[in-house]
Amino acid sequence: MIEITASDGHVFSAYRAEPVGTAKGVVVVLQEVFGVNPHIRKLTDAFAAQGFVAVAPGLFDRVQKGIELGYDEASVAQGLDLVKQVGFEHAMTDIQATVDAFSGEGKIALVGYDWGAYLAYNAANRVRGPATAVAYYGCGITDDFSQKRRIPTLLHFGSLDPYIPLNQVTILRARRPDLRILDYPAGHHFNCEERDTYDATATEKAWTTTLLHLTHRLEGAPVVTLTNQGSYVSSGGKDKDKKKKAESVSDDMGPPM
Repeated sequence: MIEITASDGHVFSAYRAEPVGTAKGVVVVLQEVFGVNPHIRKLTDAFAAQGFVAVAPGLFDRVQKGIELGYDEASVAQGLDLVKQVGFEHAMTDIQATVDAFSGEGKIALVGYDWGAYLAYNAANRVRGPATAVAYYGCGITDDFSQKRRIPTLLHFGSLDPYIPLNQVTILRARRPDLRILDYPAGHHFNCEERDTYDATATEKAWTTTLLHLTHRLEGAPVVTLTNQGSYVSSGGKDKDKKKKAESVSDDMGPPM
């Protein structure tokens, strides 16, 4: 765990995971309403294993430090109450502080889940510094038809999610061509192995797409090497001129008989 200081002086904890070798960039993992619990730490470790510096800020620290909740009804109610106590603006302040703290370690992506997905989606337009944002089943996102994206944004939804009906996702997709929106035949929290709504197939598809998206946006598109590119450069393009002359000679069939 590390500590980060926000612009208003608030000091909060963050779980940091390191990649092996040179980092592709930075992934800021934004928590659900259950705190930086084992699931969020596991996701953070997974991003680090794929070559990213990964960090999950403790957004509940403004109310109480070290909160890790389960998934029963009481925990859900407690988590939602903590979300209200923290407030949207304070969450944005702490996300900005996290981005600022890692700005020297490469391009930065925001990846959020549930409440964190809603925060990632909004932070993409409010926080300075991120290069892209990815949001998993964020409630409230489908209500927004006005925020044109400042950075590329990828959204994952479950088509069987009772909290985010598929018709809302369909309308958002039609009205917001600036967003990349994917849906899977799965429910809410389909990416969490500890929930009964976990869906392995949807999780794997979303994970693969997310990694490709992050690698492209943070590390850059792969370099394309042309066949014989080196010999062409060394000849200063003369080989191309020779080819043109040869073609013109071969095309000359002489005078008609």
